[in-house]
Amino acid sequence: MKNLADIPLEQRLRFDLEQPSTWLNIPADADLIWCFPATPLEVVEAFARTLDAPARRMVVLGSTSTYETSDHSDEFPPPWIDESDPIILAKPRVQGEEFLRTNCGAIVLRVAGIYGPGRNPLDWIRQGRVGSSRKYVNLIHAEDLAAICLLALEKGKPGEAYNVSDGQPYVWNEICVTAQKRWGVAAAADHEHISTGKRISNAKLRSELGYTLKHPDLYDALALIESADREEAQDGQNGFQQGPRREGTGGVPSGVR
Repeated sequence: MKNLADIPLEQRLRFDLEQPSTWLNIPADADLIWCFPATPLEVVEAFARTLDAPARRMVVLGSTSTYETSDHSDEFPPPWIDESDPIILAKPRVQGEEFLRTNCGAIVLRVAGIYGPGRNPLDWIRQGRVGSSRKYVNLIHAEDLAAICLLALEKGKPGEAYNVSDGQPYVWNEICVTAQKRWGVAAAADHEHISTGKRISNAKLRSELGYTLKHPDLYDALALIESADREEAQDGQNGFQQGPRREGTGGVPSGVR
């Protein structure tokens, strides 16, 4: 609820997948953006039976961790991953996403690591959550993700999946070197990652939805985030009244380490 602090009460709807009494709070003609794991499957199926799926559009936020990769692959660079690559159907959330996609015409967005205000990759380095390694990371700015969600509702093809990434995979070695040079952020050496990760293609997103990124360059975006963070810190030191804290915990999105 803390993330809804800026939203007036009259504009909020209570919904809890595990509380069927709240399901009818969703207006009958509303399109849906499903932004939490679609689990457990039997509850997802029960909820879906209450929907008039053909009459509404649904976008489900998944993860690029859906794709099968070997944790011990030493291929470098790793191959590009697109929407035709195998997915891990044994994962509960993938089962829910695939049910909604194939049975309810949901548009599934397989989202890379999300960064932006309140989710600063430089903070992940400062806190030792990530370090220097040759593992690839795929990212998408929160503002781009929000815009893509709305575009998918408008133009996405029902039953399709789209990778959501800025299309510019980086290795943590490179990010850490740039962080040190530009912002003086030192990283610890990281020898834990045997896998080289994956490189996520966003070609389908660009060609079929025609989306143009607002934040195509990671380092330009990080410079803006750092500048805003410094201004916020300075305002706090000067005793200025601050509004609600920006949404986000600053934690590392799953799958980007």
